[in-house]
Amino acid sequence: MPQKHDIITLKKRRSFLAVAATGKKWVAPGLILQLGPVRPDSTPPENPVCHYGLTASGKVGNAVVRNRARRRLRALAQELLALHADPSHDYVLIARNTTATRAHEALRLDFITALKKLKVWRESPP
Repeated sequence: MPQKHDIITLKKRRSFLAVAATGKKWVAPGLILQLGPVRPDSTPPENPVCHYGLTASGKVGNAVVRNRARRRLRALAQELLALHADPSHDYVLIARNTTATRAHEALRLDFITALKKLKVWRESPP
């Protein structure tokens, strides 16, 4: 079983922009996952922490739809990032039009596929 580590949300715009600037992303039907290296000053090496952020633009829908999409992405991030993501990266999950209505298993599979394609999926602890 992989070792679980803490996850912290990105809150500052510059953190989101730094992740987007790397250009590493995977587009799936239910979400977009962007990936960037974690800043060396943000976490002590002996305590790995996974940083992630969520975003849903107005194109996703009205406030109710955007909030539902963010809630679904947050639940997936807390479930999968803590156990299976490489803590040496920052992650940004971007909601798409289908995020709020996509079946949970399909959305989960989209996220797992994105982590594997970006080569940050961990089956076991390092």
